[in-house]
Amino acid sequence: MTTGQQSFPRRHARTQRFSLGTPRAFTVSPDGERVTFLRSRSGTDRANLLWVLDIEDGTERIAADPEVLLGGAEEELSRAERQRRERSREFGAGVVAYATDAAAELAAFTLSGRLFTSELRAGTARELRVPGPVIDPRPSPDGRLVAYVAQGALRVVGAEGEGDVALAEPEGPEVTYGLAEFIAAEEMHRYRGFWWSPESDRLLAARVDNSPVQRWWIADPAHPEDGPVQIAYPAAGTPNAEVRLFVLGLDGARTEVNWDRDRYPYLARVHWSSAGAPLLLVQTRDQGGQVYLAANPDDGSTRMVHADEDPAWLELFAGAPAWSPSGNLVRIADEGGARVLSVGGRPLTGPQLQLRSVLDIGESDVLVQASAGAESAAPETGEVHVYRVNELGVERLSQDPGVHSAVRSGDVTVLVSARPEHPGAHVQVLKDGKQKAVIASYAEQPGITPRMTLTEAGERRIPCAVLLPTGYTDADGPLPVLLDPYGGPHHARVVAAHDPYLTSQWFADQGFAVVIADNRGTPGRTPGWEKVIKDNLAAVVLEDQVDALHALAESFPLDLERVAIRGWSFGGYLAGLALLRRPDVFHAAIAGAPVTDQRLYDTHYTERYLGDPAEQPSVYAENSLVTDEGLSGAVEPARPLMIVHGLADDNVMVAHSLRLSSALLAAGRPHEVLPLSGVTHATPQEQVAENVLLLQVDFLKRSLGLAR
Repeated sequence: MTTGQQSFPRRHARTQRFSLGTPRAFTVSPDGERVTFLRSRSGTDRANLLWVLDIEDGTERIAADPEVLLGGAEEELSRAERQRRERSREFGAGVVAYATDAAAELAAFTLSGRLFTSELRAGTARELRVPGPVIDPRPSPDGRLVAYVAQGALRVVGAEGEGDVALAEPEGPEVTYGLAEFIAAEEMHRYRGFWWSPESDRLLAARVDNSPVQRWWIADPAHPEDGPVQIAYPAAGTPNAEVRLFVLGLDGARTEVNWDRDRYPYLARVHWSSAGAPLLLVQTRDQGGQVYLAANPDDGSTRMVHADEDPAWLELFAGAPAWSPSGNLVRIADEGGARVLSVGGRPLTGPQLQLRSVLDIGESDVLVQASAGAESAAPETGEVHVYRVNELGVERLSQDPGVHSAVRSGDVTVLVSARPEHPGAHVQVLKDGKQKAVIASYAEQPGITPRMTLTEAGERRIPCAVLLPTGYTDADGPLPVLLDPYGGPHHARVVAAHDPYLTSQWFADQGFAVVIADNRGTPGRTPGWEKVIKDNLAAVVLEDQVDALHALAESFPLDLERVAIRGWSFGGYLAGLALLRRPDVFHAAIAGAPVTDQRLYDTHYTERYLGDPAEQPSVYAENSLVTDEGLSGAVEPARPLMIVHGLADDNVMVAHSLRLSSALLAAGRPHEVLPLSGVTHATPQEQVAENVLLLQVDFLKRSLGLAR
């Protein structure tokens, strides 16, 4: 399908999945007067501007324009900043992140590694001349100072640009202060490494020593004149970075925060508010145990507030743990077969909800994001809603079907909604529950409408989406099938929203019935649904995909003699797994950036599901596509397989695909390899992203014997 002169794949790539121009990263001022957010000028403009909305009159103004601040010059990013953005999957430009003081009067951000601030009420912005390149600047709560990281040192400067000083400088090239280590950013979703005290007089700072971490090399064979890049990558079973935590005073005082780091090496969460002492969440390496610690910032001692244990693993959540204004511990816990909100040790929700995150903690309630649990009154396939929770009960704030989230301060809530019938996101500003404004999106219209049916399949009620070609009628007969899953932890593909299905619908319009199934192990149902994959990634996810396919064939026009599967990352692993172990069901596969050898993936993720490879080598062999002996569990007949991988990937190394290809070659199994020079785990480059889709369609059609 084309719109104008550009194909859908090109427009999809150019608009970054039609996300450019969408407002995001909202901050509500405590006085209820303003909402600060990021948005680019159009659906094809990558450069975000900092905007401020006046809630009362609904007017918007620009608080920071990168083009003006940089004088029209192109942005230049340091290697550390590029790596930070890769971890957070940030592919925009301009102002990609900002932080404010407690009153949301002053914002700080970077452009080209330089430090800028904006006075949000006045709408003025300026540069502070400090050493760089600057990473993650954050104003103090009182707005008088800005802390930031440069060259591994944590520094502080006055809000007017005066008195710049280093509070902690690295003792060597492998040490940083104030940054999150690779594992924290990639797997724990802790992207920051320092936290201001509520009184603005000191900071908590993570000290990261990467010297224990093994070194790998990433080369670009397309440019042999360039040397390889060395990275510290903690693969399963190997040492992690050493992480310690310090209280750094503005007066130069330095106090280490002490806990049993040998038993609890992972610093997963840090929370510091006026409601209590600094709160830490630390985990055991196998993630079966964690403790909540209250730290004394004066002497560095800690006391245990709560402890959790789980025979499988313990999940981490956004917004928790934290203190309530009254000093109670707010956490999300797996109790009684449900994922519940706990305040002060008392669960306030039950099995009707599956908690996903804490959005805001108010004086009288907690705002949370959740999906319907196993005991909900009616299935809400793919829906995620916003709820107010307190001791009196639970109230749902988002009413329409969709995927909803929110940002709140006081009586003002920004409700962000993605709905199945409408492209993009709908952003409402509510005050006391009533709409005061709508923040416009400048995203382009996709020009394609997903024709999806959300349903549940089989005895296990596996969440599924089925997409048929535009204009399809029953008279057209059964269709070749393309399974398009992710299938791994922490990401559900079956969602009640429009845009996540655009690429799947485009594939459907090439003549396929596209099936997306969220097997066990994906989020949103129950803790048990997610944790059944412990030590058994491969068999469980593959069984559910096959069961869903066969169950759906009873109700949808699926030709089970022509079934293909495609996926990226975990989905690429699943695609390879399906083709090698169930060629009786799957007739072709595309494995994009697949994790083929679990021993090559990182510690925090892989060991959570498969344990220590030294202690459980057979578990790793059973759940990998490649072992030292060759193909693991592969059966005949051999089916067509395309392997796609970016050579610059520093998350799933290209070694995964190369080892699979070598094993396939040794076994005499035909396959294709598509190497992407200069491409990381994502494919933000327009031409690459477009042509990868086109080449996939060509491969699927010739592999299934369809007209090309």
